[in-house]
Amino acid sequence: MTTLRRLALVASLAGAVLAAPVSAFDLSTATIADIQAAMDSGALTSEKLVQLYLARIEAYDQKGPKLNTVITLNKNALAEARALDAERKAKGPRSPLHGIVVLPKDVFDTKDMPTTGGFKPMATSQPHFDSFVIDRLRKAGAIILAKLNQSDWYGVAPRGASTLAGQVLSPYNPAKWPGSSSSGTGAAMAAWFGTVGLGSDTGGSITIPTAQNNLFGFSTSHGLVSRTGMMWSSPRQENGGPMGRSVYDLAAVLDVIAGYDPADLATEASVGRMPDRPYTSFVDPDGLKGARVGVLREMVRTGPGHAEGVVLFEQAVADFRKAGAVVVDPVLTGLDLVSVQESAGAANFERHVAINKYLAALPADAPVRTVEEMLAKGGDTVKPTIIEGAKNPIPLERNPALIAAYKQQDMLRAALVDLMVKHRLDALVLPFRTFVSDPVGQAGASRADGGNNMSSYTGLPTIVAPGGFFPSDGMPFGVQFLGTPFSEPTLIKLASGWEAATKHRKAPASTPPLRGEVF
Repeated sequence: MTTLRRLALVASLAGAVLAAPVSAFDLSTATIADIQAAMDSGALTSEKLVQLYLARIEAYDQKGPKLNTVITLNKNALAEARALDAERKAKGPRSPLHGIVVLPKDVFDTKDMPTTGGFKPMATSQPHFDSFVIDRLRKAGAIILAKLNQSDWYGVAPRGASTLAGQVLSPYNPAKWPGSSSSGTGAAMAAWFGTVGLGSDTGGSITIPTAQNNLFGFSTSHGLVSRTGMMWSSPRQENGGPMGRSVYDLAAVLDVIAGYDPADLATEASVGRMPDRPYTSFVDPDGLKGARVGVLREMVRTGPGHAEGVVLFEQAVADFRKAGAVVVDPVLTGLDLVSVQESAGAANFERHVAINKYLAALPADAPVRTVEEMLAKGGDTVKPTIIEGAKNPIPLERNPALIAAYKQQDMLRAALVDLMVKHRLDALVLPFRTFVSDPVGQAGASRADGGNNMSSYTGLPTIVAPGGFFPSDGMPFGVQFLGTPFSEPTLIKLASGWEAATKHRKAPASTPPLRGEVF
């Protein structure tokens, strides 16, 4: 029996427990297991599912609230869905993702759609091959419906916006920053334009838009998910991962995309460290009962702008106890974690070589194949950090600033892991941010005293989960679970327990249900 068939069998058994009755199907809340149950019963097809999502994109992406999340639609999506429906009827599903709609950020190579990074000079950049992650998803039967807008990968644009497609808006409050750089994935998932999304993370680009859009997002252990065929800025920090509306969906995607890729040697770290059973099997509504979580107080900020967020986080700590968790509060490293985090970023030093590595793999007729070509075609629209990196004559292995950043990352990682071992913790918990969101176009003013992006700098796995809403602007608040290396099964158990106990996930009012989504 193939790996995909084994996953399909496990999913069918899990779905019997996790899926809602077909008579209560609601597209806004349906998990992958719910959708599979509806398809198995004949109440839904992949073709119909694609049509429902296309209707939502038509109604809300360039109309209504004009979320502006989509760069490219897959013109073959309906035909692919019909073929998958016929295959299901003849042979059964390939995997739990058979006929499921996935929306990736436009940094993942797709052989049938351009991959632009939101950068206008690369609007026609057409890879010949799918990225490792997209290839695995398609082999599992997933449908790539669209490529999503984002913070511009190479060009100068406001955070959450691109030079190619413009500004992504939040479905919760269009006047407020939707997060970056996976802004389109965050807003599209919140508005349920697809079943599950893909983001990528260099310095918070999965976790930030997850928190800002009332989602669940998974930035996994460094080395668990391949970056082959994905735009990147930092070999040390780059990570791709799922974003969606349920923990089950994150786990189902992880079951397909995680694992060894000989073209990305970082994934050697995953060998022997993945569970023997599917990640979906760790979803547990009672996952917090008896769990030991430590409150990382050194990352709970105070002062002007943080009052609402601190109140929300204190309620979260109370909710952990109410759900049966053993809460160790506080747990302290003894370090100035905010300062260490701020000095741990390596991407600005690695960006030039990382970009050249990606561009060199593109076809010979690609519009941009080196940073030098990018600078020639993009001029002063190219990010200053890329321009500066191209001028820096110091080899990376001798760059004192990069060496210092690596040392900070290693110190931070060791301190956090030691803390979890010392207190016998299943995870650390902390707010993702406690400040009120900045207005669109002004994002950045609060960053220095706000975000908790330690997973990006340490390679430790994290799940961000919905934790309520800021009263003053209606924007979501996120709670973060941070674990030891390759503790994804434990984080899935904890986050699914949190999901079941708190039910903070709420659909945005600006993108209401359309006809046919509930049956």
